[in-house]
Amino acid sequence: MSHASRTALRVCPLCEATCGLTLTIEGTEVTGARGDREDIFSKGFICPKGASFGGLDADPDRLRTPLVRTDGVLREASWSEAFDAIAAKIPALVREHGEQAVGVFLGNPNVHTTAGGLYPPLLLSALGTRNVFTASTLDQMPKHVSSGLLFGDANAIPVPDLDRTAHLLLIGANPLESNGSLCTAPDFPGKLKALRRRGGTLTVIDPRRTRTARLADRHAAIRPGTDALLLAALTQVLVEEKLTDPGALAEHLDGYDELAGAMADFTPEAVAAACDLDADTIREIARELAAAPAAAVYGRIGSCTVEHGTLASWLVDVLNILTGNLDRPGGALFPLSATARTPRAAAPGKGFALGRWRSRVSGHPEAKGELPVTALAEEIETPGEGRIRALIVIAGNPVLSAPDGDRLDRALADGLDFMISVDPYLNETARHADVVLPPPPPSQSPHFDFALNSLAVRNQVRYSRPAVPLEDGRMDESEILARLVLAVGGRHGTPPEAVDDLVIATTLGKAGLPESFADGLTGRTGAERRLDLMLRLGPYELTLEQLLAHPHGIDLGPLQPRLPQVLRTRSGRIELFPAPIAADLPRLRASLGARPAGLVLVGRRHLRSNNSWMHNVASLRGGSNVCTLQIHPDDAARIGITEGGTARITAAGGEVEAPVEITEAVRTGVVSLPHGWGHSRPGTRMSVAGAEPGVNVNQLLDGTLLDPLSGTAVLNAVPVSIAPSR
Repeated sequence: MSHASRTALRVCPLCEATCGLTLTIEGTEVTGARGDREDIFSKGFICPKGASFGGLDADPDRLRTPLVRTDGVLREASWSEAFDAIAAKIPALVREHGEQAVGVFLGNPNVHTTAGGLYPPLLLSALGTRNVFTASTLDQMPKHVSSGLLFGDANAIPVPDLDRTAHLLLIGANPLESNGSLCTAPDFPGKLKALRRRGGTLTVIDPRRTRTARLADRHAAIRPGTDALLLAALTQVLVEEKLTDPGALAEHLDGYDELAGAMADFTPEAVAAACDLDADTIREIARELAAAPAAAVYGRIGSCTVEHGTLASWLVDVLNILTGNLDRPGGALFPLSATARTPRAAAPGKGFALGRWRSRVSGHPEAKGELPVTALAEEIETPGEGRIRALIVIAGNPVLSAPDGDRLDRALADGLDFMISVDPYLNETARHADVVLPPPPPSQSPHFDFALNSLAVRNQVRYSRPAVPLEDGRMDESEILARLVLAVGGRHGTPPEAVDDLVIATTLGKAGLPESFADGLTGRTGAERRLDLMLRLGPYELTLEQLLAHPHGIDLGPLQPRLPQVLRTRSGRIELFPAPIAADLPRLRASLGARPAGLVLVGRRHLRSNNSWMHNVASLRGGSNVCTLQIHPDDAARIGITEGGTARITAAGGEVEAPVEITEAVRTGVVSLPHGWGHSRPGTRMSVAGAEPGVNVNQLLDGTLLDPLSGTAVLNAVPVSIAPSR
């Protein structure tokens, strides 16, 4: 029987751009997706991922019922059986071995769902464990740490004011492929083209001639891993040539003199050989930045996942500060989301501290409450008190996304008493679970961007209710996570709405509001009632009903200056040269003479996938979305490998083989292999990904290389040797 076609609006959950979609639906099937031209933020922009929404939503490999391991085999089970198994195991294990016996890994997709923004903190609180690992130490933790040290708040991340800037300096970022990261901006390509049209300047620092670099006025093909050296040299030029002008920021700054002295050794001439950039070019970049009427420096994963990632992230904001571009229109500003806490009067705060505890085996310091993902395998394998005996993985696949996946794979298989995976797929990590809890597809889920709205280049707010009703046998993701909180916390059988009711009551108490305030909250679910409360208590005093009345979103205006209100440092000021940064600078100084003898490896992002979690959508395969080793023609000729042939790549962590793509898009001395591939392990249920598995670039890494301040794995600028396959 045919069904009449209808449309529904939806915010895309597939990357950080958060574009508005118009879905075409027949019955309960999404048959098409196009950009929502009336969306107040994205204005109709869409990328291939959003256009493939229906294919991902209806993927036949998505799990539809829980799986529970019985006699060593994962079998379909009821929701009751699944939560009964969790409740029988986790609380008893904690009673016997203590809270630290349970580890938690949170993957990247958590920031792309409503439930992922609301319930993981409650899970961590219920468990009481400090063995917390997330994708942040494979990506963005250096920026959190540098922001914490500068501003006292690890989540106070300034973003470039793309629509009003006159000069944009990108380092280690390729937003035409990534759609932006820690900078939520639908139609990033259009914004860069608009910058050029209005006479602005785009400078791109990247060892690859990416699509973004091809748009630039200036592309500097830096040697990978030397981003912090270049940024230090730019800072030195500003100081030496008296080009610094913090403007209104001056009254809020501490540490300028100490910073200026510490940068003295990092002259353009001193860093030129290591960066493989001409000293005059470095000076020109610094002078252009200082001369621009409004400018923003923006660094991302290429400058984060290297040995000096935190120093590079810190220096990005140092440059914005010294040129007076932090917290001013056209520069880099702090967004204010609709669910943020109402701004308080400027005053000193608690500050930000690193290393409040350390990992059991290697003594890695925590950062922002997390331990390095590279420590997860050893924390499972190594005997002794506090060993991780149970692991809860929510929306993550660290076997592919973390260094030395083979070791972690073995640890998950042999070292755990119990494992839970909340995931729609039986992927390379979830295949080891004793219980798999699959959330419903995006069309059957609500959507609100709690994290990403706090990184948006324009203040706005949008909410999508499920486009189609929850299918029989499915459970809403919020209910899954609420029941999980109750099961691990010894409250199995309590109605899941009790979790939300407790949060609401606690929030009202902290806000000094009467319990009766909750009676006025609207919403069909506990998650919606919590969202309504956050909106009401937020800086714009909105309500859920207002969001529902504006299905294309509510525009809250351009970013506005927010200092000193944002600051949470103990001094109440921007601490320009914090002690942990000062202590790490000698390590950077020692790298001035370093120069790799051979080839170094960098990763790359694909527009048609998102890390490891979109390779099972047939419509997104092919094109540039392939797992090839990119190499410059000169290097290929020297090594003796040819286009379409296969190369053997060897590094400290192991060896992989990949098809060769010879291209001048990478500079000499550099090879590139994309992140997130390697879908070849048995026991998964991802037929499309498994048919063209690619290779896992992270297997080349042994996990010993970290940025010490943030615990972030070094994924870029890794020494490798290349040879033709045997």
